[in-house]
Amino acid sequence: MLVNNELKKYITGAKIEKIHQPSKNELVIIFRTRTGAYRLYLSCDGQSPRIHLTRYAQENPKVPPMICMLIRKLLVGAVLEDIRQIRKDRILVFDFSGTTEIGDRTKYHLICEILGPKSNIILCNNEYVIIDALRRVEESSANSREILPGLKYEEPFSKEKSDILETDGDLIVSSVVSKNALLSKAVLDSVDGISPIVAREIAYRTVFGDKEADKLLPIERERLASELGLLKEQIMTTPRPQMLLKDKSTPFDFSFTDIRQYGKTLIKRNYQTFCELLDDFYFERDRQLRIKRKAGDLFKILGSAVERTSRKINNRKLELEKSENREQLRIYAELITANQYRLTEKSSVYEVENYYENNSVIKIPANPALTAQQNAQKYYKEYKKAANAEKLLHSLIEQGEQELIYLDSVLDALSRAETESEIAAIRAELEKEGYLKQKKTKNSKKEKQLPPLNFVSEDGFKILVGRNNVQNDYLTLKTAKNHDIWLHVQKQPGSHVIIVSENSRPVSEIAVFQAAVLAAYYSKAQKSSSVAVDYTEVKNVKKPNGALPGKVIYTTYKTVFVTPDEDIVKELTVK
Repeated sequence: MLVNNELKKYITGAKIEKIHQPSKNELVIIFRTRTGAYRLYLSCDGQSPRIHLTRYAQENPKVPPMICMLIRKLLVGAVLEDIRQIRKDRILVFDFSGTTEIGDRTKYHLICEILGPKSNIILCNNEYVIIDALRRVEESSANSREILPGLKYEEPFSKEKSDILETDGDLIVSSVVSKNALLSKAVLDSVDGISPIVAREIAYRTVFGDKEADKLLPIERERLASELGLLKEQIMTTPRPQMLLKDKSTPFDFSFTDIRQYGKTLIKRNYQTFCELLDDFYFERDRQLRIKRKAGDLFKILGSAVERTSRKINNRKLELEKSENREQLRIYAELITANQYRLTEKSSVYEVENYYENNSVIKIPANPALTAQQNAQKYYKEYKKAANAEKLLHSLIEQGEQELIYLDSVLDALSRAETESEIAAIRAELEKEGYLKQKKTKNSKKEKQLPPLNFVSEDGFKILVGRNNVQNDYLTLKTAKNHDIWLHVQKQPGSHVIIVSENSRPVSEIAVFQAAVLAAYYSKAQKSSSVAVDYTEVKNVKKPNGALPGKVIYTTYKTVFVTPDEDIVKELTVK
């Protein structure tokens, strides 16, 4: 109801300008009004079905699905006349005034059922005959309906629940206490239009926890009636959009009332509108799920590469420890050479005075088949081999450690990827570096390079943020000018950030601070409270020969300490 009220306020009377279908269960409708454009997001995905206005632009397929083409054909140009909610259920009906294929005026109804795994988006004609649906249902059963083109639309079966806005509180309490279930479950099954977290909150405020509903004491029943009355008043007068987070950036749940049941274990974030709340909540949660789905193989490959590289480094360090005994080999060779005139041939042990340790007698293992001079040469050869191995091992260990840093940076970029294009760019980078086999296609076209993320500081400086290692290199070494300012988190993987100093204009302190916040946010230190960010002019940044993507060195820098702040990031984003 609360979301419906917001949607009516912003898009009733608006005309549809564009329609997109980012995935098989998503629909984005762009409305044009006198005050501007609004982007309506509809999802019937079983894991996160919802309806709300969004400010995020979803990535669309190159070829739109057939159902999208059909909806475009019928609804682009149509005017939204009304939005109706069926009962207090999570079903909204969008009533449109449009035209038929031959130009006659007609009505269309886009019905959005937000019903968990059975969610759907259904387009009907003026007589509620189904034109098509994002999710066709071919077989009916006791718990489902057939949803196919040509059939009459039927409302889904719904449990009988009380409308909190219209039903007397005492009647609702009677319904709740008649159920053989925990209070939170009994409230959820009795009151229409509330979520599990709100049901648990009512139970918490009533009995400071949860208990069997049919065992409530008289005073607890009175408290339950009072809490239901307060909730009704808040819905009608002062609903409060609120998100609960496990940390600064991990969504947990949301509500229209203040949630107290978790104490101080969760962070609360308040919003002005429910659309903004839902937009932020699902954007972050779905981004994480989408990345896991689309980039699961990349995470696995990178994990294996990290494990393999770490194992090589450890093995080489063990070899290096062994090579540290090479000085003993040199001493053996020198002592044999110095005493070869008196050493017995065909001896398996040479006993000589060690002038390195006060002429104490030392026993040197020898090959009896070799002469003393040959045994000395053998030890010299082993010494040189160990010395060369030490130099090589130091180099290989350093290479391995640099590779680990690189892999960590790729994992960081992958964890922050928001679109399939960003994931594809990282995949291409791994193919180029040999971690993935390159796919050979006859008509393969070079992918268009993604632009960097764009921001503007409070005082008007343009700020660019790299999305991945390859783009970091291009941004720093190709795009940026000598007097632009380069920023990067200290000793951690993250994006290269550039403050564009147009016409060599001195960069302000506020621009440096805000760019540093961006550098910290788009890095592995995103969830830290105090992050060191280095900054310097681009002319002081160089790339070592043969370095992996994203690796640079820099001199003559300063450091600023900042806290990553998502609100600042949103304020600076170029829209």
